[in-house]
Amino acid sequence: QVQLVESGGGLVQAGDSLRLSCAASGRTFSRSTMAWFRQVPGKEREFVAGVSTIPSRPYYEDSVKGRFIISRDNNKNTVYLQMNSLKPEDTAVYYCAADLRSWGISTIVREYDYWGQGTQVTVSS
Repeated sequence: QVQLVESGGGLVQAGDSLRLSCAASGRTFSRSTMAWFRQVPGKEREFVAGVSTIPSRPYYEDSVKGRFIISRDNNKNTVYLQMNSLKPEDTAVYYCAADLRSWGISTIVREYDYWGQGTQVTVSS
């Protein structure tokens, strides 16, 4: 069983930065692909960024490339999402997810085994 707890969300202005953190319990973190998704009311949850296990390689959705950075610290069982140059369209609930079965990075929601409770990010214009 894996538990994921996100933190770091909040209200910021366009152009500001935020760093989200996701702390994971359990011994499987280092073997798990980790990802961040986001969701706005009335829309499907969408992939934002993911990071594989060993080697730790990132993958980003096109709209966040060059602005967001995903990283992981296996010693702390934590994955981060550094969000820079935030835009109002980045406003959403952000979810951390763990995929214990795949070696690659999936962008598909159902491929992920565990989810956090979500943290709200609001970017004002």
